[in-house]
Amino acid sequence: MKFQCSACGLRIDSLHFKQKGLMNPKLTSICDICRQRGLAAEDYGNPVVKVFAANLLFTYVGTGQEVDEQNFLLGSAKLRKRYEGFLQDFDGNSLVQQQISREEVNRALVACETGVSGFVPDPGLTFAMNLEKMGLKVNFQLNEVDYIDRERIRAKYKYRCQYCGRRGRSVDHKDPVSLSQNNRLDNLILSCQECNRIKSNMPYDLFVKLNDEIPAINQQLVKYENALGPLKEEFQQRRRMLAAKVHLKGVVNDPELNAIRKSNKRLQDAIDSLEADYDALRLAREEHFANGWKLAIASKKTDII
Repeated sequence: MKFQCSACGLRIDSLHFKQKGLMNPKLTSICDICRQRGLAAEDYGNPVVKVFAANLLFTYVGTGQEVDEQNFLLGSAKLRKRYEGFLQDFDGNSLVQQQISREEVNRALVACETGVSGFVPDPGLTFAMNLEKMGLKVNFQLNEVDYIDRERIRAKYKYRCQYCGRRGRSVDHKDPVSLSQNNRLDNLILSCQECNRIKSNMPYDLFVKLNDEIPAINQQLVKYENALGPLKEEFQQRRRMLAAKVHLKGVVNDPELNAIRKSNKRLQDAIDSLEADYDALRLAREEHFANGWKLAIASKKTDII
């Protein structure tokens, strides 16, 4: 959910407008960035926030006046988009939030707005590059497992993903390194690239729980992989054989060669069909994890704002 700040004009996540209260949480007419720059929420009106506060039994801090868009600190909609995009990246990045506080980010943004830093978040740059240019230092390379330890893990698990059973080479951190920074061997396990990507920052216990709900699906994935590997190799051998025969015969069109081409085409069609079924199952499995992760996050929220 997004609110628009009555002072700067940014449309950003409602968490920027929420404060802890003695009895009930507070919703303010302006965002935390503007409050941090010294502006008083009591001086600004924000009817939308006021309505939400009343219906959710939150305390509203602000006036009942309409928002005066003519006096936004960020008068350009295009400029506001640049700040909004940067804040969205920050709000969704737990790794960055562990290393720099929201207050530090707010100070850097105010420095940008006032011209002190001489830089404005650029949508053409990566999030990491924007942080660096704003003087915010973040280590995105927390994975410090060396080559020898990686090979130990691969040999230990015989190059098999410990989640789905397919072949794998990705050394995965049970507790995500972005959260735990734990590179010890007892925190490492082997996975395939797909499981590693799907798990991402998901807690290990939750990922294992969701994975244990679909053992039959994982078994099917292994069967697909075992079937597709030899079929693709057979197809490549046939292509090489065809190329050799074309070279020996010195012609392109020939009854024998055309028969081989037709046979290869039928094999390719069969492989494509099997691979399409495999991809559909992989996608369904990924959605299972994504939905489980979303529900787990939602269940931890105490309210909707």
